Amino acid sequence: MAGGDFQAQGPLSDRELQVIELVAAGLTNQEIAEKLEISKRTVDNHISNILTKTETENRVALVRWALQWGKVCLDDVNCCPLPNVNVNKEATSG
Repeated sequence: MAGGDFQAQGPLSDRELQVIELVAAGLTNQEIAEKLEISKRTVDNHISNILTKTETENRVALVRWALQWGKVCLDDVNCCPLPNVNVNKEATSG
């Protein structure tokens, strides 16, 4: 990932955000195509555009980027701001 303040080279479309969520969920391009009722080639193009816009090199880097910038929610991580309460540091480190 390039630069700490970097979010994306261009705006991500709603469809691209949907694709990112499905990539983060572990779906293959074929599974994403079936779920969104589009062709696999269209998914391939979306992934390529997303990787370019986010300056990431692969799916793992893309998911890391999406988590960092709050674009996806995985197992209640990055889903919403944490309440202002004291939390056990061991439980939150990781």
